[in-house]
Amino acid sequence: MRIDLHTHSAASDGTMSPAAVLRAAVDARLDVVALTDHDTTAGWAEAAAAVPSGLTLIRGAELSCVWWPADRDQPPISLHLLAYLFDPAEPRLRAERLRVREGRVGRARTMVERMVADGHDMRWDDVAEEAGGGPVGRPHVARAMVRRGLVSTMDEAFTAAWIGAGGRYRVAKPDTNVLTAIELVRAAGGVPVFAHPMAAKRGLLVPDGAYAVLAEAGLGGIEANHVDHEPPARQKIRAIAAELGLFVTGSSDFHGANKTIALGAETTEPSAYERLLSEASGVEPVRG
Repeated sequence: MRIDLHTHSAASDGTMSPAAVLRAAVDARLDVVALTDHDTTAGWAEAAAAVPSGLTLIRGAELSCVWWPADRDQPPISLHLLAYLFDPAEPRLRAERLRVREGRVGRARTMVERMVADGHDMRWDDVAEEAGGGPVGRPHVARAMVRRGLVSTMDEAFTAAWIGAGGRYRVAKPDTNVLTAIELVRAAGGVPVFAHPMAAKRGLLVPDGAYAVLAEAGLGGIEANHVDHEPPARQKIRAIAAELGLFVTGSSDFHGANKTIALGAETTEPSAYERLLSEASGVEPVRG
């Protein structure tokens, strides 16, 4: 089986519709694909209605979270939690996703306002149009910056000069404490997996001691096979997972034209997939 457990559609910051992602999954010869848009289930209905024959859809989301160091004088560390097969109607998790999505809008507006205050030709309407009515994220701001001619490429937008790590116009996200997120996902019958935990180029990494705390809170697995992980990081993740009894996943983190990684470039072992299914009780996979 070929299993890709981390993809994004235009329902968040990808460039393809949910149905198009599923068609592309068939072209990539996948047997299982997970739709995990950021902090939203907006693409679930379209995806579920469009599952091609022979493909299985795992409905999920990628939740924006933070890890708080024991020393609260230190800054929180951003991380992402993949949540699979949870009940989208569970009220507490639903309310938290809404809070984060609304906070994303305010964050993006503040970025635009700061650029305008510095004399840059930037407009909120362009960002909203790029988002297409879905959750707003930095990629939408970056695409609007390209459109307005502030930068030549999205990669240029994601630098310290603009909205990258430490950037002049970057604004912190109103993310969920990861321990709370794990509890909410489990309460909704879902399975939480730590996404790209050692992707150092994305920013600060959680300390090694955090993994045991996350496992104790209910973490199910860790994503190891990811384009942002070098071989030593993958080996370390597998060792941590084995020690803590967690399963290991792999995935493309596909975003359509927003990233160069192809669907199915990284995959999950069938044994890890079966364990994910055994732990889930929120919603069922959708089989074509």
